[in-house]
Parts: sequence; C-alpha cells; structure tokens
Amino acid sequence: MELNFNHMELMFLQALLLIVVSCLFVPVFKRIGLGAILGFLVSGITVNLLFSGKFAEHPEELLHFSEFGVVLFLFVIGLELKPSELWNMRKDIFGLGLFQVLGCGFVIGGASLALGYSVPVSLVIGLGMALSSTAIVMSQLEESGEKNTAHGKKSFSILLFQDLAIVPLLLIVTLLSPSGESIDTQQSLINLGMAISAIGILILVGKYLLDPLFKLLAKTRTQEIMTASALGVVIFAAMLMDAVGMSYAMGSFIAGVMLAESSYRHEVEANIEPFRGLFLGLFFIAVGLSLDLQIVVQNWPIILLAAPAVMLVKAITIYTIARLFGNAHNNSVRTSFGLAQLGEFGFVLFGAAVVAGVFDSELSSILIAIVSVSMAISPLFEKLAPLALSKAPEDIIDEDFNDTKGEVLIIGFGRFGQVVSQPLFSKGYDITILDNDADRVRDAATFGFRIHFGDGRRRDILKAAGISRFSAVIICTDEPSTTNHIIKKIQASNPNAKIFARSYDRIHSIELYSKDISFSVRETFDSALELSKQVLIGVGVDENEALDHINDIRQRDKERLMEQVKGDRYSGKDRVHIKAVKPEPL
Repeated sequence: MELNFNHMELMFLQALLLIVVSCLFVPVFKRIGLGAILGFLVSGITVNLLFSGKFAEHPEELLHFSEFGVVLFLFVIGLELKPSELWNMRKDIFGLGLFQVLGCGFVIGGASLALGYSVPVSLVIGLGMALSSTAIVMSQLEESGEKNTAHGKKSFSILLFQDLAIVPLLLIVTLLSPSGESIDTQQSLINLGMAISAIGILILVGKYLLDPLFKLLAKTRTQEIMTASALGVVIFAAMLMDAVGMSYAMGSFIAGVMLAESSYRHEVEANIEPFRGLFLGLFFIAVGLSLDLQIVVQNWPIILLAAPAVMLVKAITIYTIARLFGNAHNNSVRTSFGLAQLGEFGFVLFGAAVVAGVFDSELSSILIAIVSVSMAISPLFEKLAPLALSKAPEDIIDEDFNDTKGEVLIIGFGRFGQVVSQPLFSKGYDITILDNDADRVRDAATFGFRIHFGDGRRRDILKAAGISRFSAVIICTDEPSTTNHIIKKIQASNPNAKIFARSYDRIHSIELYSKDISFSVRETFDSALELSKQVLIGVGVDENEALDHINDIRQRDKERLMEQVKGDRYSGKDRVHIKAVKPEPL
C-alpha cells in the first residue's frame, strides 16, 4: 500500500514524531539528573540525525517561530519582578552586564584576531559569543529553584543587559560593513530615539491601560477571552520592540513588569503558563533541528574543540569580572558557569554580519554550529561548577540583601516559621525571611521561597537586611538563648519594632514577656489545644461548646502568664484545672 501525504498531513506527522521523541528523551534526562533542557535538545538532534538534516525544508523558520517560547518565558519572569525590584538591580544590569559583554567580547575577539581574522570579523565574533542564552540560563535556574538566589539575580541582570545591547550590537555590525560609511549619525540617533520611545509607550500602556482592560474583560467571565487577551498583550509588546530593532523578549519582559503589581497578575500567569512550557520545549528542539549537520561533519574538529574552549574562556572572564565587582567566590563561580554557553542572539548577529558583508556564509555557518553545540552541552558544563565551589562553611551561601522588601521580617524558616508565613502571604504582605541554615535556604528555594541567608544574632546582618524599616519582627527560632540574643539586637537597632516570638516553654515565655515584646506563643500550646478540642468533639461534646472550653483555657493561661511575669512561677496557679470541674447544682 502506497502512502501519499499532503502538506498538512506531513506537518502533523512531523509534529507527532517530535512529541514521541521528546516523550522518550525528556523523562530519561530528568531522571538521570541532566534536566529537561538537554532532553529537548537531544530530541531535536536525534530527529535531525534520523532525517540526515532534512527533517524540514527550512528548520531555521521553526527556530524563529519557537522563539515565542522565550518571549513568553521573559513575560512570566517580568510578572514576578516589580518595577521597584528592577530599579534595585540597576547596578548589576548596567554595571556587571556592561562589563561582561565588553570583557568577553574583548577576550574572545582578541583570540580571533590572534588566529588571523581581521579586526571587523574578530569584533563581531567576540561580541556575538559574549552573549548567553536567556532561555537556557533562566530555565536551568527555574528548574533548580535558584532563580531568586543571589547568583540567579546576577545572571538575570547580565542577560537583561544583553537583551538591551542587541540594538547597538546590530548597529556596530552595520557600521563595520564595507558600505558602512554611508550610515550617518542622524539616522543612528533616530533609531535609538525610536527604541527609547517604544519602551516609553510600553510603560505608559502597562501603567494606565492594562489593568483597566483586564478588569473589563474579567466581567465577561469567559476564560478563553482572558487567555487570548494575555497572549495579545505579549504579542503586541514583542512586535513593538521588534519594529524598532530590539528583541521580542525585551518587549514581553517590559509588559510583564508593568503587570507585576496588577491584581490580575496571577490569572494572567496561569493563562500563559501552558503556552510558555510548550513553546519553550519547542525552542530547544528547534535548536537541535537547526544544527547544520553537513557543516558539523565537514568541520567537526574545529567545532567540537571550539565550543568547550570558548565556554571555558568565557567562564573564566565572567568569573574575573564578577570578582572585580565585589561578588564572593561561590556566587561568581555559579554565575560564570551558568552563563558560559553562547546564545540565540548569536544566530541573529552572525546572520546580520553575512548580510552586511563582514564575513562569508561559510564562516557564519561554522560559528552558528559552535553556538548550537555550546547550547547543547551547556547543562553538562554547568555540572562542573560544584568542583570549583569553596567548601568553607562561611562561604556556603553568598547573600545579597538588595531585594529585601515589606515591613515584616521573619527570622527562622523551619517548620514553625513556614506555617507563620502563610496567613501573612495570604493577606498580601511582602515578607523578608532570614535563616542561617544553608541547606534549608536552598531547599526552600526549590519551592519558590526567597530566603536570605544570614545569622539574625549579628547586628551587621540585621542592618544589611534593613532592620530599621521593619514595623514587625517574628522570631521563629527554636533555641531559647538564640531567641533572647536576637531580641536584644533588634531592640538595640530598632526599638519601635513590634516583636513576636516563638518560645520554647512556659518559663521561656515568661522571660520573653519580661523583655517587653508584643506577643509570645509556646510552640506546642495551640496544637495541644486544637487536639483537645477535637477530642471533646470526638466524645460527643457540641462543637460550639468545645470551642467555648478552649477559649476559656486560653484566657486563663494568658492571665496566669501575665501574673507570672510580675510575680513568680507559682503566681496564678489557681487558674490551672487540676481535676474535673463539675457543674454547680441548680
């Protein structure tokens, strides 16, 4: 039987093949600890090999289309980052980010010059390879739960600057063209002005139009229209940025930031999430599919040597720059290994260089193959980072307190502190959380919590966390001496802060109240009362009557505790029931 497929049927079969191969590789790679990203990349490479590089007539078009996953990814990141937080990152964006691009461009460009390439060619190679993959880096950080860690924020700041830099980099490529002298300064300034104006338009739209728009659409109670409008916002922002020569991702990121404080943020994120995951996976598959196998076969020694070599040089350069900016060793190592791969903007820059006549298509194909290979081995390369980390206890986590927020500080995030945080988060309070257990900080990060690493007993740590601005401090530590020491430091640094503390037992509660704190609770008191209430209900007592008994005991305990603070441990003992209380006869 002869099978003849029309164009549409062939596309469906290709899509089915990609899904099947991904379902085979992605779970396996996640199971062995290499992550979903490498699974998607290998899926694309495998299909590419099966079809001898001819899976699609124009695989680069699939890559371009699947970049929508990166666009959606940056939009979601923007939703989680308020404008005030972005402003706090300005030093890393325009300081660390700028010097990373210039430093890596200079080192890699210098190496290209030493290999015999001309100055214009070396400059484009250096700047193109200085860029990293936003999709890979942010996906790896999210997968490992490190997006909100200090090195995660440093990495994101650098990537954000790289997105901003694409406009001047493309302008440099144009100026290096043999016909570059025809480009005047006036046109360059017009292009720059258009880019700034487009950013301004997005900011104004986000501030004054988006929230009212979603409020109006929410009244329709139609889920589909909310999803469509969320996607429409992303596409509009991306196309506006593309129209003025900037990246799609930058536009979607700005739109996300503008919606970060919207009351519809969570609903928008939930609507976008399924599309984001689907397109991002497709993007990594497309990277594997777009690999020109013929170029790889013809130049495989150069490509397979150049990719890891450039990544190593780039990692060393980024580490050096990060250290010069005052970042501690471990932070610098994690940032440098995470950003070592080459990025998708390299495809754009090298393609533009061919159009401008800076170098020929063969060199561009080799460079693009090197970019693709570096992206494919990036998850493996990052696995080497722990080998370079310092094992010194004081250097387990290098903390950055620039993103502390809110008026409430929680010190200690064990099982008690985690429960305490939930009603506050539910009410909408921003909370700064401090804990000195490195494993707990990392474990909490995998669930999405932002925990600052630091010892609450140290005044310098409290000062770095911004103790003077907190109106309420909740101490959830389980060691009485630690809690007492922290209270002393807080009252010396911010005497106006209301202090709420967990006490170890009744004796400790008396001691805490003598320090004039606002409230103390014994760690087992409320759970014991709750259990007693359930026992009363279980033996047949009406629920309301059981609650009355519990409230009576709570009041008696409070009155007795206040008497003990003023007297001694035996004060108020008449308030304790020592035998069954019989109802008085009528």
